[in-house]
Amino acid sequence: MIGDDQEAWSARAVCRRADPDELFVQGAAQNSAKALCTGCPVRTECLAHALDHRIEHGIWGGMTERERRALLRRRPLVASWRRLLETARSEHERAVAADEGQAWHATG
Repeated sequence: MIGDDQEAWSARAVCRRADPDELFVQGAAQNSAKALCTGCPVRTECLAHALDHRIEHGIWGGMTERERRALLRRRPLVASWRRLLETARSEHERAVAADEGQAWHATG
């Protein structure tokens, strides 16, 4: 098993049912490839894997190689992208749940 349990999360990836060549495209075709990641249940794990392992090619977690390189340059001191992204996802989910709770109480 790979250190970040890639085998476990990649089995649930939406792209498992896609042609792998669709994720390794250039130019405008990358937008279609990125759309495949929308709503994927393991998007965070996928992106973290690509960032932590400095994967240079293809669409991973909804980001192109150019987008990932830019992110890595902006945040050179991040030791674990997986930890950072999972923390951010948890905080976002808590904020959304709190907002939904407030909206429910306001409407009764």
